[in-house]
Amino acid sequence: MCRYLFRRLVFVPIILFILITITFFLVRMAPGGPFSSDRELPPGVEQALTEKYSLDGSLASQYGRYLVRLVHGDLGPSLKQKDYSVNEIISNHLPPSILLGITALLISLFAGVAAGLVSALRSNSMLDYSTMALAVIGISLPVFVFGPLLQTLFSRVLHILPVSGYRGVSLHLILPAITLGLPFAARFARLTRAGMLEILSEDFITTARSKGLTERTIVMRHALKGALLPVVSFLGPAIASITTGSLVVEKIFNIPGLGREFVESALNRDYFMIMGTVILYGTLIIVCNLAVDIVYGFLDPRVGNEN
Repeated sequence: MCRYLFRRLVFVPIILFILITITFFLVRMAPGGPFSSDRELPPGVEQALTEKYSLDGSLASQYGRYLVRLVHGDLGPSLKQKDYSVNEIISNHLPPSILLGITALLISLFAGVAAGLVSALRSNSMLDYSTMALAVIGISLPVFVFGPLLQTLFSRVLHILPVSGYRGVSLHLILPAITLGLPFAARFARLTRAGMLEILSEDFITTARSKGLTERTIVMRHALKGALLPVVSFLGPAIASITTGSLVVEKIFNIPGLGREFVESALNRDYFMIMGTVILYGTLIIVCNLAVDIVYGFLDPRVGNEN
């Protein structure tokens, strides 16, 4: 298990370094610049701004200066939001996005696994067909359609939940979390059902039944662990999609998250803000994938003990 973890930890800084390097040069090679606008700046003013934000010199020298900043934990100043650093903007807008993502992941995980288990244990029944039909709808329905439908039903018709806004852990979080988590709940349900049906057909399950064990004991103690392996494998991509895909949901429900800042920085050529957001998202995704690998290694000893 230690060797398994070591191999994955070694690649973390390498992947992050490659991500930083590729993003830095792609952003700088894009047409336009942070000081490009409909009204041209005087050459002296533009030169002064370029020197102020350390955008002068060759790309290689700028890249070197940026890496030195990163080593000291400085993501640089925002080129568009005056008097604010990238660190400050991220610290202000990251908590709503993290809270929304965690809530959506928990809802999708528990709802999807529960639906998949029920569907597998009632295989080829009307309940099974209905659950999988709902799962297909959940995968196919875009969030920009599902979100307004929930707003109309629960806010304007039933008057149960607020239509939009953000107030931390409150009723305002329920509709956006369900909207963001629906596609992943549907996928978790399908994966759980497929994994459980495969495990229930194994010989050791037949042996357990022949020994007189109850169906609940067989499912919870013997089958569930193996059935969840496909779900754990999908957790990495799911976390990545939830982390980077909350922009539309944040727009629909007027949540002041980091996704909106990321898009605006890309449109405004705010180099340091783009880099800071990409580094943050990349780090979160790498760490989450590493955590998923660790959990997978515990669930499947064959993976953790591989040479």
